[in-house]
Amino acid sequence: MFTNSTILVTGGTGSWGIELIKQLLSFDPRKITILSRNENRQVTMRRNFDDTKLNYCIGDIRDKEAMNLACSGVDYVFHLAALKHVPICEENPLEAIKTNVLGTHNIIEASIENKVKKVIYVSTDKAADPANTYGMTKALGEKLILHANEANSTTKFLCLRGGNVLGSSGSVLPLFLKQLEEKNQISITDKRMTRYFVTPQHAIKTLLQAAELGTGGEIFVMHMNACKILDLAEVLIDFFEKKDVKIVEIGARSGEKIHEVLIAENEEPLASVFNEDLIRISPNFSSSTVSALPTNLLNANQKLMTKKEILDLLTEGGFLNKLN
Repeated sequence: MFTNSTILVTGGTGSWGIELIKQLLSFDPRKITILSRNENRQVTMRRNFDDTKLNYCIGDIRDKEAMNLACSGVDYVFHLAALKHVPICEENPLEAIKTNVLGTHNIIEASIENKVKKVIYVSTDKAADPANTYGMTKALGEKLILHANEANSTTKFLCLRGGNVLGSSGSVLPLFLKQLEEKNQISITDKRMTRYFVTPQHAIKTLLQAAELGTGGEIFVMHMNACKILDLAEVLIDFFEKKDVKIVEIGARSGEKIHEVLIAENEEPLASVFNEDLIRISPNFSSSTVSALPTNLLNANQKLMTKKEILDLLTEGGFLNKLN
């Protein structure tokens, strides 16, 4: 699918973007354009990727003209760019709307104008039954993408909804590792809190599956089990054999939920198991395509990872060599 194709990745210098570029290069595309606002990250990426297929573009998805130029001659768009940190979006809701909603609208219009074959929008579990500005703006982004697919016959649009990528900038894992190393202490917002985690490698493998197999109009959801944040902290403490570590409960931040969900209750009748990695939420109810989800995937039966499973996930992602 991607061989000899031209690809645009918005937000391409972020955690998802870097791993996506690594995996896309294995398909031997003609060109990959990495679009982001962050000049320093682009400089770093140029140094780390020595490949003539990569093209770097400073740009902002809020800029409609710039997006139109960026989409010229493009076959596939992976739309990753977003304001993603929950507290930042809570404090700056208008900015979150400009980037996550209006920016997505600009990508849609530019893709249709330039007859892009397929647009893959990376969403988040926080868009399911959203309780904060970030989740609400990403949910609106999903709605725009699905509407664009219905209104346009040339370009196909689909969504992939994932959880938290382990080790991404500003996320809990690097924070815990830093706190362990520097303070022998871990701060947890609420000891009851659970989150869905995935390694960057698995996230991108699943994203590429959805991109290839999606026909347009779907929301794909990654198969994931939730992780208790307290268990994650204790796994790190045990692995690094830290003694007398203090776990401090500091209280949930504005907009945070104790438990996330992958699929909203109203979406459950539309959801079915697509394959071992993906759940598919159909755009419309159809008795011929919809099947009941297994009990463990329903919100009322959230399955938590064991500490052994958390340790295996951290090992798979290569995160257990961060401390001496």
